[in-house]
Amino acid sequence: MKHSQYHSVSRFFPPGNTHSPAHRTFKIKNRWLAFLFVAFACVQASAQHIKLHEALEQGKGNFPFLKAKQAEIHSAESRIKSVKTDYLPAFIVQDQYTYATSNSVAGAFLPNEGSALSPSGGIRPENIYTATFGSFTTAMVDWKVFNFGKVNANVNAAKADLARSQADYENELFQHQVKIIDAYLLLLINQKLVDAQRQNLERAAVFKRVTDAAVTSGMRPGVDSSLAAAEYAKAQLLLLESQRSEKAQRLRFSELTGELHDSIQVDTMGFYAQLPTASPEIASFLKNPALKFSQAQIDASVARSLAVKRSYLPSVSLVGAGWGRGSGVSNKDDSFRTDFGSGVKYQVYNYLVGVSTRWNLTNIFKVRNDYHAEQFQAERFKSLYQTQQLQLDRQTRESEIQFQLSLAQARLTPVQLAAARTAFNQAEARYQSGLTDLFTLAQSVNALNRAEVDKFVTNGNAWRSLLLKAAAAGDLDIFLSQINQ
Repeated sequence: MKHSQYHSVSRFFPPGNTHSPAHRTFKIKNRWLAFLFVAFACVQASAQHIKLHEALEQGKGNFPFLKAKQAEIHSAESRIKSVKTDYLPAFIVQDQYTYATSNSVAGAFLPNEGSALSPSGGIRPENIYTATFGSFTTAMVDWKVFNFGKVNANVNAAKADLARSQADYENELFQHQVKIIDAYLLLLINQKLVDAQRQNLERAAVFKRVTDAAVTSGMRPGVDSSLAAAEYAKAQLLLLESQRSEKAQRLRFSELTGELHDSIQVDTMGFYAQLPTASPEIASFLKNPALKFSQAQIDASVARSLAVKRSYLPSVSLVGAGWGRGSGVSNKDDSFRTDFGSGVKYQVYNYLVGVSTRWNLTNIFKVRNDYHAEQFQAERFKSLYQTQQLQLDRQTRESEIQFQLSLAQARLTPVQLAAARTAFNQAEARYQSGLTDLFTLAQSVNALNRAEVDKFVTNGNAWRSLLLKAAAAGDLDIFLSQINQ
């Protein structure tokens, strides 16, 4: 507060009237005000202070949505490993024990995943419904040595999906860091606005005390006391509103760091000590993570469409198998033995080697429709890429205009503030001398308050407009390089 304000208080209290009711009320209010300031200082001291680079690291490591994107990358990496296993031969073994009749073959058997290795047919003129135990053990190798690029196409599609997931994560990380910086700057602005409104309330409190004393002594009309009380209440409302906005912005900022803190405080880091310097115009926005993500979506869709197209092609496999067969029906005299031991004992052994070609010719209709569907998806992503280009081009040009305008405004507000302070000092002196009314003084107080608020807002907006340029360019170094760490 200005010394003239504190001196003006003593003029309205005679030296011998130090124990007047107004003086006692003044002392009580001051004690409560001092207590509140001490309590506020203690809260501020216990609050968690954080710098911008620390907030960026916390947000990167703690924010759940970014963790979800990282899990998506790990999932895509596992899919690549899964698809690559198609290069390996299929090796299938099975062993079974059955209890069944044997009118078609000497003991029934279950197929080995669809591969029937024994012929069927009647073995006697009559049906015998006495069941016997049997056994059947197989080992089979099926190796698709030639697949006309089907496996390679699936692997490339999985790799393209991994690249898409990585680009998605990089884009989300970049956008999230932009949000953190912007929330950081907004919290700084709101903290400064709370300080400005607190100073405004202190001025209003002094005016109210001075005016009340002047009205009590008969030096001022009673209406001045009512006007001073109204201005004091208005200043209280402005302070409460600024505190509400600050608390809401603090919660929003702490949410972006991944952990909610009611008492988190941000370091000014020189943001209000200087303005950002004019940076060169953005030459290109092609490195923007959002644009890279759009391109990765196109590449992944093209890779999937090629994999679908090649899925129609045939496969050439080398096949090898060996199996043993046991039955309760003797292969020597066709006699029946119903005990388990006779049924599971192997009677015959066989092996098989060969080359197999599989080609589902009717699958072409399904594959063709799936291929066209992926082609339309690719066209969709290309259109989204062009839309992203248009948006980034507009953001780049708009950010440059906004940056120049914000700098010009931030350079003018100190002039506005100096003029408002001068007008306030003059109005205060004229009011104390009885040359003007309280309404004129209140107008100068409001003008000073607006000038203080404008200074903080325009200064913060200058940095936010620089952040807008960095966001459009896809390069946060444009912003971070100008911060005094």
